[in-house]
Amino acid sequence: MYKLLFNLLFKKMDPERAHHLAFFWIRLAHSVPGLRSLVRAVLAPRDPKLRTTALGLDLPGPFGLGAGFDKDGIGIDGLSMLGFDFVEIGTVTGEAQPGNPAPRLFRLVEDRALINRMGFNNQGSARVAARLAARPHTSSTPVIGVNIGKTKVVPEDEATADYLKSAKALAPYADYLVVNVSSPNTPGLRNLQAVQVLGPLLWDVRKAADEVTTHHVPLLVKIAPDLADEDIDEIADMALHLGLDGIIATNTTIGREGLRTPAARIEEIGMGGLSGAPLKARSLEVLERLRKRTDGRLAIVSVGGIETAEDAWQRILAGADLVQGYSAFIYEGPFWMRKVHKGLSARLRAAGYASIGEAVGKGVRQAQPTVRDHEEDNDD
Repeated sequence: MYKLLFNLLFKKMDPERAHHLAFFWIRLAHSVPGLRSLVRAVLAPRDPKLRTTALGLDLPGPFGLGAGFDKDGIGIDGLSMLGFDFVEIGTVTGEAQPGNPAPRLFRLVEDRALINRMGFNNQGSARVAARLAARPHTSSTPVIGVNIGKTKVVPEDEATADYLKSAKALAPYADYLVVNVSSPNTPGLRNLQAVQVLGPLLWDVRKAADEVTTHHVPLLVKIAPDLADEDIDEIADMALHLGLDGIIATNTTIGREGLRTPAARIEEIGMGGLSGAPLKARSLEVLERLRKRTDGRLAIVSVGGIETAEDAWQRILAGADLVQGYSAFIYEGPFWMRKVHKGLSARLRAAGYASIGEAVGKGVRQAQPTVRDHEEDNDD
């Protein structure tokens, strides 16, 4: 049904408008107690074997929603209702900002991809922190990651102070904190990935988070897929040296190679970060490199081109402690997490592992029992 709705309605609608409409429906469904319980029962069944521990956090499963969908933390519980095992909000900046001029979000349907140049549109760290502070905490409260970035108008040489403002405001309410230095849509941001700049920035953010919390809030850095392999190695070494808790790999790419969408359309769209299926191979390469370099000494969250349970399973075998998705959610709709969970459960049991944790890093290239995704669940 969702594919029909997508083709008849969302596909013809401006992507950003469609996003706001769909997100409104999710939040509306969650606001109705009986409907909320029904949706959760249908879309978020939990196989105990999928429960996992990563970053010191107990999670109902390994698959979360990546940053960008819920920038301001306004629909966390609704997204959890759909089956996401954790939700990463943001990117949140020190100051509120409108982002780049519209249009700034584009679908590449032939490639099952998106191009965005949103520009960190968000309400700012103070307002988001106040919203998180007002949230009730119960046994069913989902794990929340908070992704922070640089305010656009802040000069590059003042970036650290801007990150520290966000870290101090948001760390008390985050289950984990992510420093985003890899979006291509904020001028100069990717320059912060240079280890001589990134190391001191992460050290200062770590200290700031510790100053405002009474417990350890895991700190991760999110990196770009466009980094050279040598730069990835340097960041991995630096993360280990600093005692960082993890790395999220990867953000969107500025590359446009191998797309089915006509070149004229790509040129018409212009600049922005590409996400979705075309990122699959490179994201997996970066994951495998990080796993080899760090040898399991820090958590790796893999994101980029994950569409199916098989994609998620291969990332786990390649060494991902957790995985995230976003673009496929746009194309697959609300039953997506149900399909992925069922597929992961089937693969885990077929392989004979007692838990997801046992499967992490067992080898993406090894022969594994195959379960075909389209046979697992006929819901659409």
